[in-house]
Amino acid sequence: MDSGTSPTSRALRTLEILRARPGTTAEELGERLGVTERAARRYVRTLREAGIPVTSTRGPYGGYRLGRGAKLPPVVFTEEEALVLAMAVLDAHPAATDADDLVGLALSKVIQALPDSVGRQAAALREHAAGAPDLSAARPDPTVTSALVTAVAARRRAVVSYRRESGDEWKTTVDPWAVVVRHGRWYLLCHSHRASAVRTYRIDRILDVQQTGHPFERPDGLDPVAALEEHLGRGWEFPTRVVFDVSVAEVTPWVGPAMGRLEATAAGCALTGSTSNPAMYAQEWLACVPFDFRVEGGPELREAVAALAARCAAAVADEEHSPDGTARTVVASDPA
Repeated sequence: MDSGTSPTSRALRTLEILRARPGTTAEELGERLGVTERAARRYVRTLREAGIPVTSTRGPYGGYRLGRGAKLPPVVFTEEEALVLAMAVLDAHPAATDADDLVGLALSKVIQALPDSVGRQAAALREHAAGAPDLSAARPDPTVTSALVTAVAARRRAVVSYRRESGDEWKTTVDPWAVVVRHGRWYLLCHSHRASAVRTYRIDRILDVQQTGHPFERPDGLDPVAALEEHLGRGWEFPTRVVFDVSVAEVTPWVGPAMGRLEATAAGCALTGSTSNPAMYAQEWLACVPFDFRVEGGPELREAVAALAARCAAAVADEEHSPDGTARTVVASDPA
């Protein structure tokens, strides 16, 4: 147990935990404080005696919550916390270096509210850092994201309107399990009633969210990140199957879960999945794998790989002129 921490410090830490995680149980509170469950209840009682309203609810979704009208102490940062916060914002959103950017404006307000001795380094970082934009990142609508998070927290079914990359729009009813951020993109991990299967939807393509009154149960032991990785390569419009003449162990480091599932074959291994963007699959994913491969499934992917191969061949082609003056293209090759 953390016997070196004073009761007052633990009471303030209790307040921070309840503010950040409403619904925290006495058991969870004790684990976070490093004390027994009984001691955690005592710190809750200390807060109540200090005039801070803390409510408690029994049941599977119960726990402690701060009551309405609770007057909370101001947020206090250390110099290191302020700097790390600024670094995290700029890392996730490079455009925050621009004073006209919405996130940049919010970061500036946070830094301005800090004492000069605390915010000095964060302000210098904010002023002098330069961020390269993440071209693969996609920022979702904050209102849509908030609606999804609310439905996830309440465990209520929702109806979402979605627009594919092709421009097609449709609606589906989902059980929203989790919101997951992966490599600059935000995803909704859910059970889609339209597909009767687990689906991952990019939140920047969700147009509208309407929460319903129907509750749902999230799968026990769900790991949202692992589940997202597993399902990113499934359920898209165009099927894919790529065969390698080397083992699964050799190919695995070069293949992400979003590309599909690797399975051993008699001669090597096969990668089976699906994609909504065959050109991207060929140019950004397959082209980076340092092993020979054959595309056995998916005419769209075959066309994309053929187009990429033609471009690469043309890039190293030389022109020769025949006696009649007409040009002909000869692909360059290494000398024997």
